[in-house]
Amino acid sequence: MVAATGDADKSDLAGKLGIEPGMIVQELGWDSDVDEEVRSAVEDRCGEDLLDEDAQEVVDVVLLWWRDGDGDLVDTLVDARTPLTDTGVVWVLTPKTGTDGHVEPSDIAEAAPTAGLSQTSNISLSEAWVATRLVAPKASAQRRR
Repeated sequence: MVAATGDADKSDLAGKLGIEPGMIVQELGWDSDVDEEVRSAVEDRCGEDLLDEDAQEVVDVVLLWWRDGDGDLVDTLVDARTPLTDTGVVWVLTPKTGTDGHVEPSDIAEAAPTAGLSQTSNISLSEAWVATRLVAPKASAQRRR
């Protein structure tokens, strides 16, 4: 029974991120501290390996693992937005409060509009990571058509 519950929790990780079968997901900022259960759940749900930072494909979702001290968040978000479809999503995954590398939510809230993105929600993703959902504003998407 415990294994079944664990499996359900794992698949729910991808569900929390809105991952659907067939989606193309790119991962940025991977390091040894990332949550492998999150990565595995996303791959299981979308049915594909995560694309790395060098991929040139158009993607539905970008998972950006981000820690305090990783550099300029605005520049990274601009780069993350580039391969997205018009309806694509950037998830900024940051360490939870009180852990090494924690990023203040206000840092993300300030960087997003500068990078041309709007913050829509925050979720507690796992024991150590929180996720902030960023999307291109609807007006921008309509203008690009």
